Amino acid sequence: MAENKSKTVLNRGSVQKIRELGLLGFIVILSVFIQCRNPSFLTAENLNDLITNTAILSLLSVGMMMVIITRGIDLSIGATLALSGMITAMTVRSHPALSPFLALLLGTTIGLLCGIVIGFLVAKTSILPIIATLGMMNVFRGMTFLISGGRWVSAHQMSSSFKHIATGSIFGVNHLILIAIITYLIFYYFINHTRTGRKIYAVGSNPQSARISGINVDRTLWLVYAIMGALTGLSGVLWVSKFASAQSNTAMGYEMNVIAACVVGGVSIAGGTGKVSGLLSGVLLLGILNNALPLLNVSPFWQDAIQGGIILLAVIVGALVRRNTDKKNLIGREE
Repeated sequence: MAENKSKTVLNRGSVQKIRELGLLGFIVILSVFIQCRNPSFLTAENLNDLITNTAILSLLSVGMMMVIITRGIDLSIGATLALSGMITAMTVRSHPALSPFLALLLGTTIGLLCGIVIGFLVAKTSILPIIATLGMMNVFRGMTFLISGGRWVSAHQMSSSFKHIATGSIFGVNHLILIAIITYLIFYYFINHTRTGRKIYAVGSNPQSARISGINVDRTLWLVYAIMGALTGLSGVLWVSKFASAQSNTAMGYEMNVIAACVVGGVSIAGGTGKVSGLLSGVLLLGILNNALPLLNVSPFWQDAIQGGIILLAVIVGALVRRNTDKKNLIGREE
């Protein structure tokens, strides 16, 4: 029994590695193709822009990965991002001398509170995550309109120090990239090398077995949505600082890009499966598409269609690979 279980784990691990290598190979081939069509693609300046523009997506994808691993979903992150970004921008407008660190802390705290509310609804009231987050998405978006009165906070109303959060650099590396790297390192360790990280996978793999084994499933779910909220709040500040504009409709629909990055990166919607290394590949692929398709003068309408096709293909391939693995595991147990 233990031998069959270990074989199952090994098979899944090898499948994930093959999938990640295949995705990296596709990224390399795609990059070569784009470079042949537009020599400016692989220049240092364009690559820096690509990574910088993908940094916020990568932050949100880390949180969404953990949510999806627990068999959940968070459709409210676009609205949470807008709310945290708007409140922070309005605070900076009223207090121009506000420290950038305090601005980041404020936005992160607002997002954390939003995540705690959603976590409570999912963990304590047994509302389906898609319903809870869909409802709170409208609540948070409405709050953003009410607080701002439907008005914008524009660049000239923001202090230079606040805009410097996203535009500044250390040793030539943009702040957004540094924040993304640090976040990935922290959560790579958290997910793979801590007891709580293992609990997150256990809850997503089999919630009933997790409860029987003594894991506090409700607390784990609450924690995951709180982390998602905190990362979204942080992203809201970075978004507003980067674009030097806070609007009520900021990041509307952006949650779909985040979910797409997770799915392409091998995070299973069925829960229990997903790795930070695979997620990075998914984020990178979407970043390349967003950066390269305009360089190739592809119509915006075709851009959406191409991205949608690649996401659908990734889901189909992932489902086929998982089904094949499950069949092999079943045969192995019978033998």
